[in-house]
Amino acid sequence: MSGRRDPVEEASDGSVDLYDIATWEERTLLDSVSTLLWRVVAGSARLAVVLFAFLLLIGIGGFAALTDPQTGLLTVLSAIPAIGLAAYVYSTDVSSNEPLSLLVATFLLGVLTANFAAVLNTVLQPYFRVFGFLGSALFFFLVVGPIEESVKLLAVRLYAYTDARFDAVLDGAVYGAMAGLGFAVIENALYITRQLPNQGLDLGLGLIGVGGGITAVRALAGPGHVIYSAIAGYYLGLAKFNPGKRGPIVVKGILLAAFVHATYNTTVGIGTAAVSIATGFSGLAPYLIYVLIYDGIFGLFLLRKIQKYRDSYHQAHTPATTESDFDSELTEFE
Repeated sequence: MSGRRDPVEEASDGSVDLYDIATWEERTLLDSVSTLLWRVVAGSARLAVVLFAFLLLIGIGGFAALTDPQTGLLTVLSAIPAIGLAAYVYSTDVSSNEPLSLLVATFLLGVLTANFAAVLNTVLQPYFRVFGFLGSALFFFLVVGPIEESVKLLAVRLYAYTDARFDAVLDGAVYGAMAGLGFAVIENALYITRQLPNQGLDLGLGLIGVGGGITAVRALAGPGHVIYSAIAGYYLGLAKFNPGKRGPIVVKGILLAAFVHATYNTTVGIGTAAVSIATGFSGLAPYLIYVLIYDGIFGLFLLRKIQKYRDSYHQAHTPATTESDFDSELTEFE
């Protein structure tokens, strides 16, 4: 558990060297070799995950989607709302400015780890189709939500989480948002690639006419990924500073994010239809309204958590007013 020490160390007054008895530090050649081997093994495991994710990206056509200029342009346009939301979450970090290297690395890892979800979702979806709407709902709640939120959290855990500059609970929300942005970008790229007609489109009216509607739909889907993973990321940050309860805290964050994510996927069709009936609007408008309402509700939930942290941070860093302060002010009236 966090902060616990061996009874020998607790009872010691510091005058006795407890190295290799109750404490440990790198001293001998064997210690150095052991430390080096551990770093190699841990680093190799992370590298293997990243390499495997990169191979999946190539295997499912994601790399080609990102390098094609037409798809790239539509993907960038579709990502603008998600980029804006991620930037806003970044701006709320009251403790420190996160380094660009960690932000970019987390974004790229979000792109890569998304491929795990793409493969698993594709493999498992057929088993749920036979149950109609109930099967779709189960698929969203048991597969899509948990898997996608877990792989986005993995993007944070692989690198930023282990860095010393991840030094506040709120950093988890920032890096979670960046992982969600990376996930949204590659998901949009793959979706746009599959939805665009097979015939070639130039970068003029043909691309705008056919791709504009697809891009608009994906632009509305992107911010949700940022919100969901920022929620899960916040709890990952909370877990880092409460190591004795790390597991349950991480699970709580994933459950919350997965539930919000799966509920959106399950209700977006029904909700859009309901908005269309209630307003008489057609086309993209009902979908836009529903997404704004849904993301607005849970975006406010995320922002309230962030604001509570910010308020607590300012309170903790504001010097307490002492009685002597009042006394010094009163002397002006003497």
